[in-house]
Amino acid sequence: MRHVFLDHQSATPLLPEVLEAMRPFLAEAFGNPSSPHQHGLRARDALAEARAQTARLINAQSPEEIIFTSDGTESANLAVKGAAWAQERRGNHIVVSQTEHPAVLHSAAFLETRGFSCARVRVDAEGFVDPERVRAAVSDKTILIAVHLVNHEIGTVEPIREIAAIAHEKGIPFYVDADAAAGWLPVDVQALGADLLSFSPCRFYGPKGIGVLYRHRRARLVPLLHGGDQEGGRRAGVENMAGIVGAGVAAQIAQREQPRRAAHCARLQKRLWEGLRAAVPRLKLNGPQPGPRRSPVNLNISVEGAEGEGQLLLLDTRGIAVASGSACVTKSLRASHVLEAIGLDPALAQSAVILSPGQDTTDEDIDYVLETFPKVAAKLRAMSPSWKE
Repeated sequence: MRHVFLDHQSATPLLPEVLEAMRPFLAEAFGNPSSPHQHGLRARDALAEARAQTARLINAQSPEEIIFTSDGTESANLAVKGAAWAQERRGNHIVVSQTEHPAVLHSAAFLETRGFSCARVRVDAEGFVDPERVRAAVSDKTILIAVHLVNHEIGTVEPIREIAAIAHEKGIPFYVDADAAAGWLPVDVQALGADLLSFSPCRFYGPKGIGVLYRHRRARLVPLLHGGDQEGGRRAGVENMAGIVGAGVAAQIAQREQPRRAAHCARLQKRLWEGLRAAVPRLKLNGPQPGPRRSPVNLNISVEGAEGEGQLLLLDTRGIAVASGSACVTKSLRASHVLEAIGLDPALAQSAVILSPGQDTTDEDIDYVLETFPKVAAKLRAMSPSWKE
Protein backbone atom coordinates (compact mmCIF):
# COMPACT_ATOMS: atom_id res chain seq x y z
CA MET A 1 0.00 0.00 0.00
CA ARG A 2 1.24 3.48 -0.88
CA HIS A 3 1.70 5.97 1.97
CA VAL A 4 0.94 9.62 1.26
CA PHE A 5 1.32 12.33 3.90
CA LEU A 6 -0.97 15.30 3.17
CA ASP A 7 -0.89 17.00 6.57
CA HIS A 8 2.20 19.20 6.21
CA GLN A 9 0.33 22.19 7.62
CA SER A 10 0.25 20.37 10.98
CA ALA A 11 3.73 18.82 10.93
CA THR A 12 6.69 18.39 8.64
CA PRO A 13 9.54 15.85 8.83
CA LEU A 14 12.85 17.06 10.22
CA LEU A 15 15.33 17.74 7.44
CA PRO A 16 18.54 15.65 7.68
CA GLU A 17 20.65 18.83 7.72
CA VAL A 18 18.59 20.15 10.63
CA LEU A 19 18.97 16.93 12.60
CA GLU A 20 22.74 16.88 12.05
CA ALA A 21 23.06 20.46 13.27
CA MET A 22 21.06 19.60 16.40
CA ARG A 23 22.95 16.41 17.33
CA PRO A 24 25.91 18.01 19.14
CA PHE A 25 23.54 20.03 21.34
CA LEU A 26 21.80 16.83 22.43
CA ALA A 27 25.13 15.31 23.53
CA GLU A 28 28.59 16.84 23.95
CA ALA A 29 27.65 20.51 23.40
CA PHE A 30 25.58 20.60 26.58
CA GLY A 31 26.73 23.98 27.90
CA ASN A 32 24.35 26.65 29.16
CA PRO A 33 24.71 29.83 27.04
CA SER A 34 24.53 31.90 30.23
CA SER A 35 27.72 30.28 31.57
CA PRO A 36 31.06 32.13 31.08
CA HIS A 37 33.26 29.06 30.44
CA GLN A 38 34.11 27.55 27.04
CA HIS A 39 31.13 25.18 27.06
CA GLY A 40 28.78 28.10 27.65
CA LEU A 41 30.54 30.23 25.03
CA ARG A 42 30.05 27.51 22.40
CA ALA A 43 26.34 27.46 23.17
CA ARG A 44 26.18 31.26 23.18
CA ASP A 45 27.80 31.46 19.74
CA ALA A 46 25.33 28.88 18.39
CA LEU A 47 22.44 30.84 19.91
CA ALA A 48 23.61 34.04 18.23
CA GLU A 49 23.99 32.30 14.86
CA ALA A 50 20.49 30.79 15.04
CA ARG A 51 19.05 34.18 15.98
CA ALA A 52 20.71 35.73 12.94
CA GLN A 53 19.53 32.94 10.62
CA THR A 54 15.96 33.32 11.86
CA ALA A 55 16.06 37.10 11.56
CA ARG A 56 17.20 36.85 7.93
CA LEU A 57 14.24 34.61 7.03
CA ILE A 58 11.77 37.38 7.91
CA ASN A 59 14.03 40.37 7.05
CA ALA A 60 14.22 41.63 10.62
CA GLN A 61 16.55 44.61 11.02
CA SER A 62 18.46 42.99 13.88
CA PRO A 63 18.86 39.49 15.35
CA GLU A 64 18.07 41.08 18.72
CA GLU A 65 14.48 41.45 17.51
CA ILE A 66 14.08 37.65 17.67
CA ILE A 67 12.71 36.01 20.85
CA PHE A 68 12.79 32.21 21.08
CA THR A 69 9.86 30.53 22.85
CA SER A 70 8.60 26.97 23.23
CA ASP A 71 6.20 27.04 20.24
CA GLY A 72 3.74 29.13 18.24
CA THR A 73 1.13 29.03 20.99
CA GLU A 74 3.49 30.54 23.55
CA SER A 75 4.59 33.16 21.03
CA ALA A 76 0.96 34.16 20.41
CA ASN A 77 0.25 34.32 24.14
CA LEU A 78 3.32 36.48 24.73
CA ALA A 79 2.43 38.78 21.84
CA VAL A 80 -1.23 39.31 22.80
CA LYS A 81 -1.05 39.30 26.60
CA GLY A 82 2.42 40.82 26.80
CA ALA A 83 1.55 43.72 24.50
CA ALA A 84 -1.82 44.34 26.17
CA TRP A 85 -0.42 44.39 29.70
CA ALA A 86 2.51 46.58 28.62
CA GLN A 87 0.07 49.27 27.48
CA GLU A 88 -2.89 49.01 29.82
CA ARG A 89 -2.30 52.55 31.07
CA ARG A 90 -3.08 53.74 27.53
CA GLY A 91 -6.21 51.66 27.08
CA ASN A 92 -7.86 48.27 27.46
CA HIS A 93 -9.25 47.43 24.04
CA ILE A 94 -7.89 44.99 21.44
CA VAL A 95 -9.03 44.14 17.92
CA VAL A 96 -8.72 40.67 16.37
CA SER A 97 -10.35 38.87 13.47
CA GLN A 98 -13.03 36.22 14.06
CA THR A 99 -10.89 33.55 12.44
CA GLU A 100 -7.64 33.86 14.41
CA HIS A 101 -5.89 30.78 15.75
CA PRO A 102 -7.26 29.61 19.15
CA ALA A 103 -4.02 30.74 20.82
CA VAL A 104 -4.91 34.33 19.87
CA LEU A 105 -8.65 34.09 20.48
CA HIS A 106 -8.26 32.37 23.85
CA SER A 107 -5.63 34.90 24.91
CA ALA A 108 -8.06 37.68 24.04
CA ALA A 109 -10.85 35.92 25.94
CA PHE A 110 -8.57 35.57 28.96
CA LEU A 111 -7.78 39.29 28.86
CA GLU A 112 -11.51 40.01 28.84
CA THR A 113 -11.75 38.29 32.24
CA ARG A 114 -9.10 40.76 33.47
CA GLY A 115 -10.88 43.97 32.48
CA PHE A 116 -9.98 44.26 28.79
CA SER A 117 -12.49 44.37 25.94
CA CYS A 118 -12.11 42.80 22.51
CA ALA A 119 -13.65 43.50 19.10
CA ARG A 120 -13.79 40.46 16.83
CA VAL A 121 -13.91 41.61 13.20
CA ARG A 122 -16.12 39.60 10.84
CA VAL A 123 -14.73 38.02 7.67
CA ASP A 124 -16.33 37.41 4.28
CA ALA A 125 -17.31 34.05 2.76
CA GLU A 126 -13.71 33.32 1.75
CA GLY A 127 -12.25 34.33 5.10
CA PHE A 128 -10.89 37.72 4.11
CA VAL A 129 -10.66 40.52 6.67
CA ASP A 130 -11.81 43.87 5.27
CA PRO A 131 -9.31 46.53 6.44
CA GLU A 132 -12.15 49.04 6.72
CA ARG A 133 -13.92 46.76 9.20
CA VAL A 134 -10.72 46.83 11.25
CA ARG A 135 -10.68 50.62 11.07
CA ALA A 136 -14.29 50.76 12.23
CA ALA A 137 -13.55 48.47 15.18
CA VAL A 138 -10.76 50.68 16.52
CA SER A 139 -11.52 53.01 19.42
CA ASP A 140 -9.48 55.55 21.36
CA LYS A 141 -8.82 52.78 23.90
CA THR A 142 -7.39 50.30 21.35
CA ILE A 143 -3.86 49.18 22.24
CA LEU A 144 -3.39 46.16 19.94
CA ILE A 145 -4.58 44.87 16.56
CA ALA A 146 -3.98 41.18 15.73
CA VAL A 147 -4.63 39.58 12.33
CA HIS A 148 -3.01 36.43 10.94
CA LEU A 149 -1.08 36.44 7.66
CA VAL A 150 -2.56 33.11 6.48
CA ASN A 151 -5.57 31.39 7.99
CA HIS A 152 -4.60 28.07 9.57
CA GLU A 153 -7.73 26.24 8.33
CA ILE A 154 -8.74 27.65 4.96
CA GLY A 155 -5.46 29.14 3.71
CA THR A 156 -6.72 32.70 3.13
CA VAL A 157 -3.87 35.21 2.65
CA GLU A 158 -4.97 38.39 4.42
CA PRO A 159 -4.36 42.01 3.31
CA ILE A 160 -1.81 42.57 6.06
CA ARG A 161 -0.11 45.65 4.63
CA GLU A 162 -3.39 47.55 4.42
CA ILE A 163 -4.30 46.62 7.98
CA ALA A 164 -0.81 47.56 9.19
CA ALA A 165 -1.21 50.99 7.59
CA ILE A 166 -4.37 51.57 9.61
CA ALA A 167 -2.67 50.44 12.83
CA HIS A 168 0.33 52.71 12.28
CA GLU A 169 -1.85 55.64 11.24
CA LYS A 170 -3.49 55.39 14.66
CA GLY A 171 -0.33 54.56 16.60
CA ILE A 172 -1.50 51.06 17.56
CA PRO A 173 0.90 48.08 17.73
CA PHE A 174 0.14 45.39 15.14
CA TYR A 175 0.67 41.66 15.74
CA VAL A 176 0.73 39.11 12.88
CA ASP A 177 0.46 35.35 13.44
CA ALA A 178 2.51 33.93 10.54
CA ASP A 179 2.47 30.32 11.73
CA ALA A 180 0.67 29.08 8.60
CA ALA A 181 2.79 31.22 6.27
CA ALA A 182 6.45 31.21 7.28
CA GLY A 183 8.62 28.92 5.20
CA TRP A 184 5.99 28.66 2.44
CA LEU A 185 5.26 32.27 1.55
CA PRO A 186 7.54 35.33 1.65
CA VAL A 187 7.43 36.89 5.13
CA ASP A 188 9.08 40.31 5.35
CA VAL A 189 8.29 42.06 8.63
CA GLN A 190 9.44 45.43 7.30
CA ALA A 191 7.33 45.27 4.15
CA LEU A 192 4.33 43.90 6.05
CA GLY A 193 4.56 46.58 8.73
CA ALA A 194 4.39 44.10 11.62
CA ASP A 195 5.42 45.23 15.10
CA LEU A 196 5.11 41.67 16.40
CA LEU A 197 5.11 38.47 14.33
CA SER A 198 5.25 34.82 15.32
CA PHE A 199 5.91 31.50 13.62
CA SER A 200 6.94 27.89 14.30
CA PRO A 201 9.91 26.22 12.53
CA CYS A 202 8.21 22.81 12.87
CA ARG A 203 5.87 23.95 10.09
CA PHE A 204 8.78 24.11 7.63
CA TYR A 205 10.96 21.09 8.38
CA GLY A 206 12.39 22.30 11.68
CA PRO A 207 12.03 20.80 15.17
CA LYS A 208 8.98 20.87 17.40
CA GLY A 209 9.20 22.51 20.81
CA ILE A 210 10.58 25.82 19.54
CA GLY A 211 8.77 28.98 18.53
CA VAL A 212 9.78 32.43 17.33
CA LEU A 213 8.42 35.86 18.18
CA TYR A 214 9.71 38.88 16.28
CA ARG A 215 9.48 42.13 18.26
CA HIS A 216 10.22 45.47 16.64
CA ARG A 217 12.24 47.69 18.95
CA ARG A 218 9.29 50.05 19.39
CA ALA A 219 6.91 47.29 20.56
CA ARG A 220 6.58 46.97 24.34
CA LEU A 221 6.08 43.56 25.98
CA VAL A 222 5.51 42.37 29.53
CA PRO A 223 7.05 38.89 29.97
CA LEU A 224 4.80 35.98 30.89
CA LEU A 225 7.63 33.93 32.42
CA HIS A 226 9.73 35.46 35.17
CA GLY A 227 13.17 34.35 36.28
CA GLY A 228 16.47 34.95 34.51
CA ASP A 229 17.40 37.48 31.85
CA GLN A 230 17.28 35.14 28.86
CA GLU A 231 15.87 36.44 25.56
CA GLY A 232 16.52 40.04 26.50
CA GLY A 233 14.55 39.62 29.71
CA ARG A 234 11.35 38.83 27.81
CA ARG A 235 11.31 35.02 28.15
CA ALA A 236 13.03 33.56 31.21
CA GLY A 237 14.36 30.00 31.27
CA VAL A 238 17.35 28.03 30.00
CA GLU A 239 17.26 28.00 26.21
CA ASN A 240 16.31 24.86 24.27
CA MET A 241 19.64 24.88 22.46
CA ALA A 242 19.06 21.86 20.20
CA GLY A 243 15.69 23.23 19.14
CA ILE A 244 17.02 26.74 18.59
CA VAL A 245 19.95 25.51 16.49
CA GLY A 246 17.56 23.36 14.45
CA ALA A 247 15.22 26.32 14.01
CA GLY A 248 18.06 28.45 12.69
CA VAL A 249 19.16 25.88 10.12
CA ALA A 250 15.54 25.24 9.05
CA ALA A 251 15.10 29.00 8.60
CA GLN A 252 18.28 29.27 6.55
CA ILE A 253 17.16 26.45 4.25
CA ALA A 254 13.63 27.87 4.00
CA GLN A 255 14.99 31.24 2.94
CA ARG A 256 16.69 29.52 0.01
CA GLU A 257 14.04 26.95 -0.84
CA GLN A 258 10.78 28.84 -0.23
CA PRO A 259 10.09 29.86 -3.86
CA ARG A 260 10.66 26.32 -5.13
CA ARG A 261 8.62 24.75 -2.34
CA ALA A 262 5.72 27.13 -2.88
CA ALA A 263 5.64 26.62 -6.66
CA HIS A 264 5.78 22.83 -6.29
CA CYS A 265 2.98 22.69 -3.73
CA ALA A 266 0.82 25.22 -5.60
CA ARG A 267 0.95 23.03 -8.70
CA LEU A 268 -0.01 19.91 -6.72
CA GLN A 269 -2.73 21.80 -4.86
CA LYS A 270 -4.29 22.83 -8.18
CA ARG A 271 -4.07 19.25 -9.49
CA LEU A 272 -5.75 17.95 -6.37
CA TRP A 273 -8.60 20.44 -6.49
CA GLU A 274 -9.29 20.06 -10.19
CA GLY A 275 -9.08 16.25 -10.02
CA LEU A 276 -11.28 15.89 -6.95
CA ARG A 277 -13.83 18.40 -8.22
CA ALA A 278 -14.17 16.38 -11.41
CA ALA A 279 -14.43 13.00 -9.62
CA VAL A 280 -16.55 13.80 -6.51
CA PRO A 281 -19.97 15.39 -7.02
CA ARG A 282 -21.13 18.13 -4.66
CA LEU A 283 -17.70 18.95 -3.39
CA LYS A 284 -17.19 22.42 -1.87
CA LEU A 285 -13.96 24.39 -1.63
CA ASN A 286 -13.66 26.36 1.61
CA GLY A 287 -11.64 29.54 1.23
CA PRO A 288 -10.25 31.21 -1.92
CA GLN A 289 -9.50 29.44 -5.17
CA PRO A 290 -5.95 28.05 -5.51
CA GLY A 291 -3.72 30.95 -6.51
CA PRO A 292 -1.98 33.96 -4.98
CA ARG A 293 -4.76 34.62 -2.46
CA ARG A 294 -4.45 31.15 -0.91
CA SER A 295 -1.62 29.29 0.82
CA PRO A 296 -0.13 26.65 -1.50
CA VAL A 297 -0.16 24.05 1.28
CA ASN A 298 -3.84 24.24 2.18
CA LEU A 299 -6.80 22.66 0.39
CA ASN A 300 -9.88 22.66 2.66
CA ILE A 301 -12.85 20.85 1.08
CA SER A 302 -16.24 19.70 2.29
CA VAL A 303 -17.63 16.42 0.97
CA GLU A 304 -21.38 16.67 1.31
CA GLY A 305 -22.81 13.58 3.05
CA ALA A 306 -19.45 12.32 4.36
CA GLU A 307 -18.41 13.33 7.87
CA GLY A 308 -14.86 14.70 8.10
CA GLU A 309 -13.56 12.39 10.82
CA GLY A 310 -14.86 9.39 8.92
CA GLN A 311 -12.99 10.54 5.82
CA LEU A 312 -9.80 10.99 7.83
CA LEU A 313 -10.00 7.52 9.39
CA LEU A 314 -10.93 5.70 6.18
CA LEU A 315 -8.23 7.49 4.18
CA ASP A 316 -5.72 6.59 6.88
CA THR A 317 -6.49 2.89 6.45
CA ARG A 318 -5.58 3.37 2.80
CA GLY A 319 -2.27 5.07 3.61
CA ILE A 320 -3.35 8.71 3.12
CA ALA A 321 -2.90 11.13 6.03
CA VAL A 322 -5.05 14.27 6.00
CA ALA A 323 -6.46 16.62 8.65
CA SER A 324 -10.05 17.26 9.66
CA GLY A 325 -9.34 20.71 11.11
CA SER A 326 -6.65 22.67 12.94
CA ALA A 327 -4.38 20.25 14.82
CA CYS A 328 -4.77 22.41 17.93
CA VAL A 329 -8.57 22.01 18.08
CA THR A 330 -9.29 18.67 16.37
CA LYS A 331 -9.50 16.79 19.68
CA SER A 332 -12.33 19.03 20.91
CA LEU A 333 -14.76 17.69 18.25
CA ARG A 334 -16.34 21.17 18.09
CA ALA A 335 -17.39 22.68 14.80
CA SER A 336 -14.61 24.81 13.34
CA HIS A 337 -14.96 28.44 14.39
CA VAL A 338 -13.36 29.41 11.06
CA LEU A 339 -15.96 27.56 8.98
CA GLU A 340 -18.72 29.01 11.15
CA ALA A 341 -17.31 32.50 10.63
CA ILE A 342 -17.41 32.18 6.81
CA GLY A 343 -21.06 31.13 7.05
CA LEU A 344 -20.63 27.49 6.04
CA ASP A 345 -23.62 25.23 6.68
CA PRO A 346 -22.98 23.19 9.89
CA ALA A 347 -23.32 19.88 8.04
CA LEU A 348 -20.72 20.97 5.48
CA ALA A 349 -18.48 22.22 8.28
CA GLN A 350 -18.56 18.76 9.84
CA SER A 351 -17.65 17.21 6.48
CA ALA A 352 -14.50 19.27 5.92
CA VAL A 353 -10.99 17.87 5.51
CA ILE A 354 -7.67 19.60 4.85
CA LEU A 355 -5.19 18.23 2.31
CA SER A 356 -1.75 19.77 2.68
CA PRO A 357 1.08 18.75 0.28
CA GLY A 358 4.75 19.25 1.06
CA GLN A 359 8.07 19.56 -0.74
CA ASP A 360 8.43 15.77 -1.08
CA THR A 361 4.88 15.09 -2.29
CA THR A 362 5.03 13.62 -5.80
CA ASP A 363 2.69 13.50 -8.77
CA GLU A 364 2.37 9.75 -8.15
CA ASP A 365 1.15 10.57 -4.64
CA ILE A 366 -1.48 12.88 -6.08
CA ASP A 367 -2.51 10.21 -8.60
CA TYR A 368 -3.07 7.76 -5.74
CA VAL A 369 -5.15 10.30 -3.80
CA LEU A 370 -7.26 11.09 -6.87
CA GLU A 371 -7.85 7.37 -7.33
CA THR A 372 -8.63 6.64 -3.67
CA PHE A 373 -10.48 9.70 -2.38
CA PRO A 374 -13.60 9.33 -4.58
CA LYS A 375 -13.99 5.72 -3.43
CA VAL A 376 -13.80 6.76 0.22
CA ALA A 377 -16.34 9.53 -0.33
CA ALA A 378 -18.69 7.13 -2.12
CA LYS A 379 -18.40 4.52 0.64
CA LEU A 380 -19.18 7.02 3.40
CA ARG A 381 -22.07 8.47 1.44
CA ALA A 382 -23.50 4.99 0.93
CA MET A 383 -23.56 4.58 4.73
CA SER A 384 -25.13 8.00 5.35
CA PRO A 385 -28.94 7.98 5.71
CA SER A 386 -29.04 11.68 4.91
CA TRP A 387 -27.19 11.43 1.60
CA LYS A 388 -29.40 11.75 -1.48
CA GLU A 389 -28.00 11.81 -4.98
